[in-house]
Formats: sequence, C-alpha cells, structure tokens
Amino acid sequence: MSTPSTHHAASPRTRLRLTPVERRASVMLALLFASRMLGLFLLTPIFAVAAQAIPGGNDAARVGLALGAYGLTQAFMQIPLGMASDRFGRRPVIVFGMVLFIIGGVICALAPNVDWIIVGRVVQGLGAISAAITAWVADATRPEVRTRAMAMVGGSIGISFAVSLVASPMLVGEFGLSGLFWAISILGFVCLLIAAFAVPAVPRAKAPIVQATPRDVLGHSDLLRLNFGVFCLHFILMALFIVAPGLISTLGGYESARLWEVYLPVILLSFVLMVPAVFYTETRHAHKVAMEIAVAGLVVVLALMPLASSSFVGTVAALVGFFIAFNILEALQPSLVSRVAPPEYKGLALGFYNTAQSLGIFAGGVIGGLLAAGGRSSDVFLVSAGLAFAWFLTARGFRTPS
Repeated sequence: MSTPSTHHAASPRTRLRLTPVERRASVMLALLFASRMLGLFLLTPIFAVAAQAIPGGNDAARVGLALGAYGLTQAFMQIPLGMASDRFGRRPVIVFGMVLFIIGGVICALAPNVDWIIVGRVVQGLGAISAAITAWVADATRPEVRTRAMAMVGGSIGISFAVSLVASPMLVGEFGLSGLFWAISILGFVCLLIAAFAVPAVPRAKAPIVQATPRDVLGHSDLLRLNFGVFCLHFILMALFIVAPGLISTLGGYESARLWEVYLPVILLSFVLMVPAVFYTETRHAHKVAMEIAVAGLVVVLALMPLASSSFVGTVAALVGFFIAFNILEALQPSLVSRVAPPEYKGLALGFYNTAQSLGIFAGGVIGGLLAAGGRSSDVFLVSAGLAFAWFLTARGFRTPS
C-alpha cells in the first residue's frame, strides 16, 4: 500500500509507470486471459457448420445448447470461485479452473456425438476463473496504473476474437472438429502453465477476516451499476455479431473464410485509438467521465448503425466506433469494480461482475438471434441502442471512487 509520503516522494510520471513486477504480472495475466478466451472463441465461428459431420449436428437446438452451455455454467460458477479466490488465493483457484477446462476439452475432442460435446462444454464452463484473473490483476497493480493493466486484459478479448476468426477455419479444415477441441485443450494446458509458473507472486492487501456474503455486493449500488453495464456491453457484442458477418459478407462480397480480413484491422485500429483515452483517464483521474462518454458514444454508434449498414464503408466505420467504445469500457469497468469493492470481498464482487458478463453473452446471443430471425438487422441495432441508453442513465449515478 502506498503512503502519503511515498506519493510526495515520487514524481507523477514515475507513479504512472508500471513497476517491473506490475508489468510482468499484467503481461502474464493478459496472456493467460487471451489464451483462455481464444480457447473459447475458436469454437464460435465454425461449430454450427462443422458439427453437421457428427451425429446430432443437424439439430439446431442441440448445437445451440452445446455453444450456450459453457456460458451458463460460467455464470453459475463465477461467484463461488471468486469467493474461493478470496479465501484460498488466486493461483490455486485458477489452476483448478484450468484443469476442469482441459478435461472438458478432452471430453469434447473424444465425443462421438453432439450430446457428449454438451457434456464437455458444461465441464469446461465449471472452471470459471475470469473473476480470479481480474482480481489478481487488481492485487498486482496500484490504483493509478490499474486501468492500463486492465486494458491489457480487456483488449485481449477483441484480439482473441479476431485471431479465432483466422485460426478456427484453418484448424477445422486441417484436423477436423476433433482437432479443434484438441487445440483448445492444448491452449488450456498453456494457460495452466502460465498460471502455475509465469505469473509472479504478489502480496495481497491484508484485511480483517470478514465473512462476505452476496448481500454485501447486492447492497452496493455502484457495484450493481457496473454489473448492469457489463451485462449490457456483452449483450450488445453478441447481438451485434449475429448480424454483422452477414452485412459484411453481403455488402463487401466477403466469404465467411475471409471475414477476418475486415475484423482484424477493425479491432486492431480501435484498440490503438483507445490507448490515448485510457492514458488520459489515468492521468486526469477521470474514470466516471470517461465511462459516461464511452457509453454515450455506444448509444450514438448503435443508433446510427441502421443507416450506416446500407453501405460497406459505413458498416466498417460503425464497427470501428463500436470497438473503440467497447475496448475503453472493457478496460474501465473491471478497474472500477476493483476500486469500489472492499478488499475483503473483491473476488466476490468480481465474481458477480463476471456472472453478469456471462449472462449478457448468453442473453445477447439468444435475443439477438430472435430479433435477427425476422430478417431486419436494424431491430438488433435499435434494441441494443435502447439498452445502451438505459446503461447511460444508470451510469450517471455512479460515484467516482476516491
């Protein structure tokens, strides 16, 4: 913990630099998170097509359940494992979660039909470690540089998604669906090694032993606002990507195997453009203002998407705008959770946060699919814009953490 005298002794520029331990912990945890998210995303772009080669793969309901089972069990387990990471430490909980992820991947790789893939996906989802990883980032960094560290972890979601669009069709084409699951299991083993050996040990802030309960988090209005925010953000992400591939394919003439040529530069460009915003937020301590501006930007981009989607250039520009706001919010929100949650239930608070994120992914996919089934992508954009506006109204009441 920094003392007032330490703050006076160090220059503002020095305080805003990551220390060697902070840098190594942030990079390793971002790599851990990115590898695990890649293991999740690799299945998304190709499974519905590749599953048709195995028994049960033509049943859309069972295929959908195989994809969604992971998110549902993740939602159930984030809170228990977040609490466990508070009590037993981040490293052992993450290692345990990765063991489950690997076992689930092996079950899927050996599955003779879609039903066994559903079983494997359920087992994978039981290893819900997002809350523990985010809490470990918070443990390893000072508040004044935490948003930058969270940006590394948050940005890995977009980068992992882009990489999955390139790698997934290649892996299935070369090794089949079983080979894809073996690749996912190997990624899980890499994550286990990173968690066990590569992330430096950091002292956790000593706090009185308090038996935190879910009521502590549910009674915290600012944490509830952040939970609603991450639900909205990932609902919108999933709903948007139900219609975006079709738009890009139709307007730009891209086949599904070449969609990465659009996604990759969009995500990388938006990530580069969000860096100045994150740095400004840290140096000016403007977390609340930055969050409000980013959410307002999300509302505007989504509201304009029905018009922008009439042209390829407009669609790509709107996606860049969306991912700038997405990457900023993906970095800001978990940082704010770690700031406003008391140390004794930081892991529990992040467990609720990641549960809300998992539920947003599941609900966005289901509701977005129902809206898109009517053949009007504009309905998806407008419902998402309305949800973002509701988020903006709740974010206005957020109190800036000290």
